[in-house]
Order: sequence, then C-alpha cells, then structure tokens
Amino acid sequence: MPADKKTVSTLYHKMEEVYDVVVVGAGHAGCEAALACARLGLETIIFTVSVDSIALMPCNPNIGGSSKGHLVREIDALGGQMGINIDKTFIQSKMLNKSKGPAVHSLRAQADKANYSMEMRKTLQNTEHLTIRQAEVSQIVTEQDEIADSYNLSVCGEKNRDRIVGVCTVSGAFYYCRAAVLCTGTYLRARCLTGEMITNTGPNGLMAANHLTDSLVAHGIEMYRFKTGTPARVDKRSLDFSKMQEQKGDEKVSPFSFTTNPDDVQIDQVSCWLTYTNQTTHEIIRNNLHRSPIYAGIIEGTGPRYCPSIEDKVVKFADKDRHQIFIEPEGINTNEMYIGGMSSSLPEDVQREMYRTLPGMERVKIVRNAYAIEYDCINPNQLYPTLEFKKIEGLFSGGQFNGSSGYEEAAGQGLVAGINAAMSVFGKKPLVLDRSEAYIGVLIDDLVTKENHEPYRMMTSRAEYRLLLRQDNADLRLTKRGYEIGLISKERYDWVCRKERMIEQEIRRVSAVKVGANEQVQSLMESYGSIPLNTGTFLTELIRRPELDYVKLAPIDKERPILPDEVAEQVNINIKYEGYITRQIKQVKQFKKLEKKKIPEDFDYDQVKSLRMEARQKLKLYKPVSIGQACRISGVSPADISVLLVSMEVK
Repeated sequence: MPADKKTVSTLYHKMEEVYDVVVVGAGHAGCEAALACARLGLETIIFTVSVDSIALMPCNPNIGGSSKGHLVREIDALGGQMGINIDKTFIQSKMLNKSKGPAVHSLRAQADKANYSMEMRKTLQNTEHLTIRQAEVSQIVTEQDEIADSYNLSVCGEKNRDRIVGVCTVSGAFYYCRAAVLCTGTYLRARCLTGEMITNTGPNGLMAANHLTDSLVAHGIEMYRFKTGTPARVDKRSLDFSKMQEQKGDEKVSPFSFTTNPDDVQIDQVSCWLTYTNQTTHEIIRNNLHRSPIYAGIIEGTGPRYCPSIEDKVVKFADKDRHQIFIEPEGINTNEMYIGGMSSSLPEDVQREMYRTLPGMERVKIVRNAYAIEYDCINPNQLYPTLEFKKIEGLFSGGQFNGSSGYEEAAGQGLVAGINAAMSVFGKKPLVLDRSEAYIGVLIDDLVTKENHEPYRMMTSRAEYRLLLRQDNADLRLTKRGYEIGLISKERYDWVCRKERMIEQEIRRVSAVKVGANEQVQSLMESYGSIPLNTGTFLTELIRRPELDYVKLAPIDKERPILPDEVAEQVNINIKYEGYITRQIKQVKQFKKLEKKKIPEDFDYDQVKSLRMEARQKLKLYKPVSIGQACRISGVSPADISVLLVSMEVK
C-alpha cells in the first residue's frame, strides 16, 4: 500500500456508478473474466479503449496449436467462451501432431479475425448483468487512498492487506466495485516500433493506456517491461502460390467446444501456404541489424524466447540455411495475408526488400508493416494461485498483463481470475487448479511460482502429467469443477457423468473379451500388417499393438455396443496407454500429498533458523500456499523443504 495517500492523484468526479466487478481490458482475458462474473449473476462492467477492439487478434489469426489447443478445451470444460467462438468463426481446422501419441495431439484453427471479434462482441453485448464501457481506466482505488476517504469507502480488509474499492477513468468518473480484474494486455504505456519510426500506440494503431501504470506503482506493484511483435500483412493478389506448398485443413473437423456438434462445423476450408527464407533473406537482415530497434538498443523490453523476431532467428540460429514461413489468410472477406514466422521491427524499406526474397513473394505488396510493441506488465510472483494480488484484496489479474504471451494463455487466466473475483464477492472458496488437473494449472503455477523474465508461453513439455492432461479428456477432468462453480449446466454435467460411466463399463467389458485364432481374426490381423495369432488372446492385448486400435478391432468383437465416437476414443486411449497412465496416477498421488500440506499465511520463516538465507528470502517473497508450491520455487532446495516440514510439525 502507498506510504502517502497523496501519491494517488485526485480528480473532480462528475459521475459515479456501482458494480460488483470491474474488468479492465476486453481482450481474450478480459472477455472470459467479464463473462464468468456476469453469468454468475454479478453486475459487471468491462472497460476497453475501443469497443471495436473486443477480442481483437492483433497478431496471428488462429486459435489453438501445440499445448494451446489443450488450454482452449479446458476453458470450454470450465464454462468459458473461446472454444464456442472459434467453432463459429474458423476458416481452416487441423489436428497437429497426429503421428505422435494422444498426449501431444493439439487442435488448431485458422480464424476469420473480423468475425471472431464480432461474435465475441455480440456475446458480451447480449449477456445479462454485463455492461461494456469505452473508456481508459487511469487509477485503481483502494481503501487506503485519499479518494476512498472522500467517498467514505473504508471497508474491513484482511490484516496487513489493502482492499480494492473502485477505479477511476481519465475523465474523472468513479466506479465502485467489490472486486476488479486487470486484463490490460499489451496496452499499458505501449509503443510500436518499425525501424526508426516509433509511435506511442497500442496494437494495430489503437490508443495506448498511459495512466494506469503510475497508479499501480503507487500501490506498490512491481512492473516489468516486455516486448512482442507481429509480422507484416500483405495483399493476397501480389503472391504467387504456385511457388509455395499448400497446407490444407483436415477433411473431418474436430470442434474445440464439447458443446459443438461436429456435423455442424464441416465447411469449405481455405488453404494456408508454406514458403521459406533463404541466404539472401538472411544477408539483407544481417546488413540492416543496426537499423533494428532490437539490436540498436532502442527497445527496453524483453521479448519472447519461443516466438522470436526474424532478426533474432537469423542471429541466434546462424547455422540454419532457411526458416519456415507460413502464409495464412486473415479472413474470408479480406485479401490480407499474415506472414507467420517473420515478425520484425526492421524499417519498412528493409521489410519490403527481405519479404521479396521469399519464393512466391517476389512482387509482394505490404498492406500493414511488421512492428515490435513494448508494454508494461507485472511481475506475476505478486499473485496468489487464485490470481489475486497479495498486497491488495479483491484485485485480480489475468492475461498478458501477467507476463504471458498468447491468446489461449490469456483466456485461461482471464477465466480463472474472473471466477475467483466472483468467488471473493460471494465469500466462497476460490478455484485453484493444480498441475495434475489442467494445463491452466501448470500455466498459473509457473507464473506465480517461478522467475519469469520474458513472456511466458505454454508448451506440452511444461506439464509433468501430460498423458493425463490430454485435450480429448478435458471435459472429464474439469466439467465437474465448472458445474460446481455455476458456469456449466446440469444437462451438460449429467452427460459427462454418463459418458464417464460408459467408458468405465466398456473398458471392463473389453478387458474380459478373449479372441480366438480363427480365420476371420487372422484375416483382420493380416489386413493391418499385424502378427497373426497362434492361440486365443485378450482383446485388450491386441488394442495395445501400435498398428491396431479399438475401432479397427470392431469386426471381431461380436458383443460390442454402439457407442458415441468420443466414448470409443477414450476407451481406446485408456486401454492402449494403461501402463503409462497408471504410472502417472501414482506420481500424482505423491504430488497431491505435498500440495495438501498447507503453509499458514502468517508463517514466520525468520523463526526457522536452519533455513538458508536464500531460501528464507524466496519463501518470504513468494509466500507459497503449500509445501508443493514451495518445492517449485527456484532457490529452495530439498534440504530446505525438509527443514520447513520439521518446523511445521513442531509448531
């Protein structure tokens, strides 16, 4: 909390309104947060610098992808909107990593960017209890502020914590609230850079939010300066696709939302295209590095490790002869094409020169220049796993403002932050997803527990229990949680319970089926290149063979019931990977033991004399809620954990 209340400026407030929850920002995080609160019956207002930027996709025109598809399915299972929205507005859909195991299968859909934004805006506008307001929020107001005194807004917060009571806009309007969610994305003190040209704007030339940072700093919140970027958009008519490799979508589309009927999403899909950089491209970039804001020292912010600019790729991977470049349509009603894999902050003359070295782009015409964008965000270690600020009760945070990257990561955080803002108003138990339950749990735990000095990106390799956290079983894992919160209908919950029973019953039945080595069986084996049977064997043993599966073996299983495809899929995966799944379930049980050992919020680490100084400092800084979380803090060793456990037992 600020030492001096006068550090927060006061304005003459001409207008006042009262809401249960205020959401600042209407990107992917803000939309999920606001919808969650409003659908739970709370009067909610969402602020945006432009109503036209609701659910804007300022960078890549797609939803999902490796690990990100998992996040979208989990958002849907909890009652979020992203999956439903992309199912309505996609123009190409593809399941990635199909040649690998089910743990890394990831759905990815190319979006019609304009329609995606329009559909989400329509959803917000037609949601009860939700108000959209175009205005810039300039201050958060807590009970310790001078403004709060003038409104007699003193409330009883937790011991040693300030409490949110409202927000102010640049116009001087005051909005009282019981909880607030900050989802400012890349707009705080944003500036866009294209070579020597620098504009103090947000993405796509939209207005930046230039005032809120000062208010946050005044309230003791630590800020970071991060950077990201986007490639150019070019005119489709100036491209020669005959020199590129066509990338088509799947013939049969799998929807993101578990509520979408697969038969309703079979459309005529558009194609994407693949081309490559070459040594000429790289030479142009190397010769102009001095004009890149990244290498000229103009950019202060730290960029994303796993989505680097083309300048970074050429410098850091100098041994590579070429880099993949994907040409992706921005929508069906525009000729703009997105140049995926080639984000840049080089000057526009260099951009045109380097883009024209790519096969099929020799005469390319740029519609929008590539640019880098710098923005303010927070150190997410200041948050509890609920995404509530440790210093300010009732203030939550989600999305790129938390130091992450990506639409899907943002939406997942926004949904959890919105749910927990609502739970704080209701005085109910918050939602905390652990690492064994969901990719969202891994994402949030990594943000609030580990040191993040660059934009965080979700990857399947970050999840220790990824065979259990598949995208295909997100509904089985999380629908109950969504139902308990109040965002999932009874009808949908009952179906998931029924589905679970069908899977269990069929696995039991199949496990008892023994197949004889008759002529029909041997013929089926041969048709799939499988080793013939000498004697009878259990059907489960055949399903586990790499070349066979539950569906292929249907002709020799005479008692098999007719089951929905989604049930058959789960039966197959659970039988085929039974040994690995059993092993991970055992690992989760050990993990849960440490997660259940809660650390009191007022625990005095200074009294634990055997703790190393570094461990003591890190534990006091991060304030872990459990021994499990303490184990994952950098600088806290297994020996420190043992000392801590002994101390807690003694107390």
